[in-house]
Formats: sequence, C-alpha cells, structure tokens
Amino acid sequence: MPVTDTTETRSPVPVIEIRGLHKAYGDLEVLKGVDLLAPRGHVISLIGSSGSGKSTLLRCANLLEDSQQGEIIFEGEPILWRGSGAGRRPADPQQVTRIRTNLSMVFQQFNLWSHMTILQNVMEAPVTVLGRDRAEVEQAARGYLEKVGIADKADAWPAQLSGGQQQRAAIARALCMEPRALLFDEPTSALDPELEQEVVKVIRDLAAEGRTMILVTHDMRLAADVSDHVVFLHLGKIEEEGPPEELLRRPQSTRLKQFLRAGITA
Repeated sequence: MPVTDTTETRSPVPVIEIRGLHKAYGDLEVLKGVDLLAPRGHVISLIGSSGSGKSTLLRCANLLEDSQQGEIIFEGEPILWRGSGAGRRPADPQQVTRIRTNLSMVFQQFNLWSHMTILQNVMEAPVTVLGRDRAEVEQAARGYLEKVGIADKADAWPAQLSGGQQQRAAIARALCMEPRALLFDEPTSALDPELEQEVVKVIRDLAAEGRTMILVTHDMRLAADVSDHVVFLHLGKIEEEGPPEELLRRPQSTRLKQFLRAGITA
C-alpha cells in the first residue's frame, strides 16, 4: 500500500537543511548565501520573479546542480564535498544516489517516457533503481494513480493524455518512489488555467496529508493555501520569509510589495 507521510510522523530533524548556499554560472552569481529549512511534514513555497534563483535552489537541494559554497544536509546527514569553488563536487556518488532516491522532483515539463504506458512510467524507477518487487510496485503504482485521479489511464500512452493528466501521472511517478520529500518546480506553469486546477487539487490533497514538500510556484493562492512557510527570493537572496498569512497579506519589504502587486494586476 502507498506510504503516507502524515503530520504524526513529523520529526525535529528537518528533511532538508541548507546553509549559506552559493551557486554561480561563470560570472553570474545566482544564489548568494541562501539558508533554507524544510521540516518533516511541512510545505515550503519558494516565490519570486524569473531569475531570482528559485529553481536553481531546488535543483541544488536535489543535487542536480553543484553549488560552490555552503552546506546541504539531508535528515541530519551533510553532503560530503571534494574540491572548492567552481571545482566543488559531491565526494560520494553512493550518497548522492541514495539521497536523490529520497527526494522526488516534479518538473515544469512532464518528462514521461513516450514509449511506455502511464503505469509503466510510474513503475519504472522503483523497479529498476530501487530493485523492488514488480508485483508490489504495480499495486502501489495503481494506488497512486487512483490518488491523483487517473487510475483509468493506467494503460494509456502519454500522448493520449491532456497536459493536466500527464502532470498528475508525473506526480504519481514521484510518489511511487515513496520519497522523504517532494520537490515541485513550477508544476502548473505549462498548463492552461482549467488543466492547472486539476494539478493544484492534487498538490492541495498531498499537503493536507502532511507530506514534506518544497514548491516553486507562481500561484500565490496555492502558496497561501498549502504552505507552512513562504520564502521570497530576490536576486539570489532571501528578501523576506515567514508564514503565508503574514508574508502574503502583510509584506514588509518594498520589493515583495511590488511583486505581489504585479501578481494581482497581471
């Protein structure tokens, strides 16, 4: 049966902790000393304008990007590094693999394998990467497809699904890894408003279950509804952060006020 990360399983040790993270692409410094905490069972939303560093921070947390400075700690275990600056790399490939399998990421684009059915897409990683029993994984995969509302699409091909259905399949695929945390990078930005709401409902349901999530989003209503904590990034730094009811309703910084005003009038 699918594993649910309920609020009752919250631990004082955060799932992800980031301290003083720096990331640059050549001379372009994208992250300039960012701290982030994702306690178990909490939803952290990252907001900010394009180029503020939101997606880069998420990719660094999942070790898809190498940072040049700072600490990344997963459930109390610090990432081991070798080298420094532009030459810094993770020192232990096995540690990276183990941590990545516990941090499932859902991207803007659905990235489903076109030559596999939806059920096969959801099952592939748990079977091939984790080596789990195929029959057991199939039962879990069907359960997750039901959870996201597309159980009837198990035998369909990705091209036969709408964008919203494909993104829900991608979420089911992430869930089937039974990760410690889910990382969402603008999961609704490639969808039209009607299909977007299908995915928003799934994310809200997952948040209600108490799953640990870090969510990069442009949807302020979603951030307000599901978040325990919202972080506003501006030019690679945290400009302001706090509970959504405070940050989004009573912003303090001039830049955040401008950002939220632009979102309302867009």
